[in-house]
Amino acid sequence: MSAEPASANFSELVNKNKQTLARLKESHRLLLHRRDGEDLVLTTAARAEQDQTVVSAATRMLAAIARREPGSMELLLDVLPEAFPWVRFLPEQDVHGFAVELVDTMRAADSVSNSASVAQLLIAWQHTAEVYSDPDLLAALTRDHDADYGPVPNPAADA
Repeated sequence: MSAEPASANFSELVNKNKQTLARLKESHRLLLHRRDGEDLVLTTAARAEQDQTVVSAATRMLAAIARREPGSMELLLDVLPEAFPWVRFLPEQDVHGFAVELVDTMRAADSVSNSASVAQLLIAWQHTAEVYSDPDLLAALTRDHDADYGPVPNPAADA
């Protein structure tokens, strides 16, 4: 079994479905490239269920560890820079806020079997760290702006 998914053009799946699906059997995932849309990943229902089971178990374990002992949050805070190196740019109170929000969002996302909110949370916090990593950008975004540039036009009016 390969770590990388097999790859094919979507048209190959349509035109040569048996040969293309044989690649899925070998690697358990098939990356389908589409000309007019986002690429797709094809997998078996059993593999998708296994993946969800693993993610759910890891989420539940992390949440249980984070809630269990007073020192467990400190442990989580200690390992965050290894998992997410960009947290080093966040102020200390924001690292704690990120850890709490990450665990809470992972638990909530697991309860509805949809990880999109976790991905969005990670992206948002990483962008926040990027702002803190750039002193000029941080100054520009945190500076008080006394100027009033007037009313903002309705974007729908331009359409």
